[in-house]
Amino acid sequence: MNMASWISTGHLPGAAVVSDLVEQAHRRFQAVREGAVASYIPALAAADPELFAIAVASTGGQVFEAGEAGAAFSIQSLSKPFLYALICEAIGEREARDKLGVNSTGLPFNSVQAVERAEDGLSNPMVNAGAIAATSLAPGESTEEKWAFIAAGFSRFAGRPLVVDEEVYASELATNRRNLGIANLLEEQGGLWFDPEASTDLYTRQCALSVTTHDLALMAATLANGGRHPRSGEQVVAAPICRAVLAVMVTAGLYETSGDWIYDIGLPGKSGVSGGMITVAPGKGGLATYSPPLDGAGNSVRGQLTAAFLSERLGLHLLASEPVV
Repeated sequence: MNMASWISTGHLPGAAVVSDLVEQAHRRFQAVREGAVASYIPALAAADPELFAIAVASTGGQVFEAGEAGAAFSIQSLSKPFLYALICEAIGEREARDKLGVNSTGLPFNSVQAVERAEDGLSNPMVNAGAIAATSLAPGESTEEKWAFIAAGFSRFAGRPLVVDEEVYASELATNRRNLGIANLLEEQGGLWFDPEASTDLYTRQCALSVTTHDLALMAATLANGGRHPRSGEQVVAAPICRAVLAVMVTAGLYETSGDWIYDIGLPGKSGVSGGMITVAPGKGGLATYSPPLDGAGNSVRGQLTAAFLSERLGLHLLASEPVV
């Protein structure tokens, strides 16, 4: 069978339609006041709750924006799918799956109970335990070599050099005891492949990489485009890697609310506690939003509303169909 018949095809609607819907979404949800800014990381607690940005990037490289799409913020947990893609590319998708797991825990992103419950130490790379384990698998014998691999890979996904927000990094290090505890527990279970403290530091540093909504839309579009960056043209990871990453985003990208997400939006998604969110329409493009107020599960309130609105209006829901007459 021709491989082309196995992949998601089609395009976003015309530029005028996409641009108008992005503007509509921004106007519609700008006034939403639900949710609260993350406070457990001091540097994030200072975020302006009024900030709200939307960016849609097509696999052809067009970007449609509304709001403060150039405002910088730390990537936080939005780093997880891109890290997993880089690790799959480095060691092979099958080995990464065997070592990290892919099933949803049904528990919050920073759950220690999820690690304790899994006898083999497996969770999935979208939660903190799995992401710390994935970080420990980065190629390199030293912390510096591993960081060089991670930073270079994220920059290729963004299509530009990314740098660490040192204030956020320092703030997270000062409040990182839970993640360090998870790393030590993983080591006890044989689920870590580098020093626990160094692995936690590397994970924390990658979460502090500074991005914009514009960057994230293109990064999401790279996953939608079989691993090829829509503007730079670089093949960041192989196409089968993207399929694996998107599968885990479907099952665990929004932690314990992933079922509600796929029910309502019907697309792979991922959230971060800084207020960022990405949604991927395979073969078509990527959506990114930034709005710091979060719901109880740590997901951006305006981001979820925007994703639901645009998924429906742009005809992106992967599970939607109409009868053939």
